Amino acid sequence: MGNPRYIKVAEQIKVIVAGMLERRIKDPRLGFVTLTDVTITGDGREATVFYTVLGTDEERAGTAAALASANGLIRSTVGKQLGMKFAPTIAFVLDAVPEVAAEMEELLAKARAKDADLASRAEGASYAGEPDPYKPAREDAEQAEG
Repeated sequence: MGNPRYIKVAEQIKVIVAGMLERRIKDPRLGFVTLTDVTITGDGREATVFYTVLGTDEERAGTAAALASANGLIRSTVGKQLGMKFAPTIAFVLDAVPEVAAEMEELLAKARAKDADLASRAEGASYAGEPDPYKPAREDAEQAEG
């Protein structure tokens, strides 16, 4: 866990950048952006903004270009609103969470299908030997007495 002050600064940066993307940045390449997280280094000099974009690969590339072109304006606004001595440099990184989540869902669907296939095969199957190879303790005690 980092410095509590910088955790609050990271949250403020997230709010400021989200407001700017919503109201001030008018680039037509900017797609439907969601900010997922902001991390800041221990010295407060560098901030990384993670984002996701709804759409195709072309829309993601356009959004990345729009964010790169607006980086200076965003950094200066963040510096002014935070009132810090040094405005942190801001790097925008496309968050891979949606793609990883979709891949996990696909793997879970495959596992469910294999489980259902195995259950259907086991439905009509019978044991190769006795159904219960372990003798209950009562039968062992009765055989020892008799």
